[in-house]
Amino acid sequence: MRAALDAARLGEGGTRPNPPVGAVLVSPDGRLLATGFHARAGGPHAEIACLRAAPAGAARGATIYVTLEPCSTTGRTGPCTEALIAAGVRRVVCAATDANPAHAGRGFAILRAAGVEVTEGVLREEAEETLAPFFKRATTGMPRLTLKMAQSLDGGTADHAGVSKWITGPDARAEVQSMRRRADVVLVGSGTVLADDPSLLRRDVPPSFTGLPGLRAVLDARGRIPPTARLFSDGHAAETIVLTSLRLCPPERIEEWRAAGAQVLDVPPAFPVGTQGSLCGRAAPALDLRAALRALADLGAMSVLCEGGATLASALLSEGLVDELALFVAPLVLGAGSRGTFGAVPFDLPTAPRFVLRSTELFGRDLLLRLAPESAEARQ
Repeated sequence: MRAALDAARLGEGGTRPNPPVGAVLVSPDGRLLATGFHARAGGPHAEIACLRAAPAGAARGATIYVTLEPCSTTGRTGPCTEALIAAGVRRVVCAATDANPAHAGRGFAILRAAGVEVTEGVLREEAEETLAPFFKRATTGMPRLTLKMAQSLDGGTADHAGVSKWITGPDARAEVQSMRRRADVVLVGSGTVLADDPSLLRRDVPPSFTGLPGLRAVLDARGRIPPTARLFSDGHAAETIVLTSLRLCPPERIEEWRAAGAQVLDVPPAFPVGTQGSLCGRAAPALDLRAALRALADLGAMSVLCEGGATLASALLSEGLVDELALFVAPLVLGAGSRGTFGAVPFDLPTAPRFVLRSTELFGRDLLLRLAPESAEARQ
């Protein structure tokens, strides 16, 4: 099953809206026959890829280890349950049950009815960690959001002059590239684009990766970003999504973005808008972040990696939209005048966002803290 999980991770970031799944076929005497994974939506599922990689007839009487319950419905591909039964697989060992209530347990029942032995729950927790983005979208209609931030020991993201490149070292930046590869969408705010003009593209993608390209999305309520930004001019504008408000953004700017090849999605403002497009009782424009994330999920996105600045990060925390905080801490001090990591929104101590530390890892000299939001029950 660990080999199947390793195979599943090869598809992360390329299978939207399908889950990354891995499978391993083993002979009755314990020999490894084949390995497969789901590489791209519309392509063969992990079980089918595994069966095709095996020698002809080798699946009869064999055991297949798969990280997610085999599908039992027909979509762009046929049901994996039928393929496994037809191939003569004797036993199916599975890690996780499908989270979709309409499908959960159905595949297992079909296999058992056909005389196939089924074992459930092997390395379930490890599998569910890989499948968490798929499960969240399937059950809530929202993507799983990881907020990535980098700061100094004293909580600064830029020095007193506004310089932020580079707080972390090359090993930490390489890990960020790995995080981008596993995400469906990299999300930033307009301020980050205006300040840094980033590309947000995946780099150093392994040759074995054959999945969908990553998407990049920017929140820009009023059309601040010019069409000359790298998001539109680097030859990959088709991978750019602009989340804006048609009531607040000038129509000519929207046409410029679309002419460059980007996709523009209309998102409602976070605050009431007057008849002339003015915000009622609010000076700064803002978009409904929950609606923005749901719009990305509607496009198939399961995992979103936010690399925005303090304003967007603080807003996401304030609205309880962060599923995981990936915080890189560099061993340096920026001192007076530095920009705070979450300095855009004041939080009161009794109700401040709190997190539980899940893991720590060193990348060169930089420490990566992975944290999950503390549940409301844990605070009581």
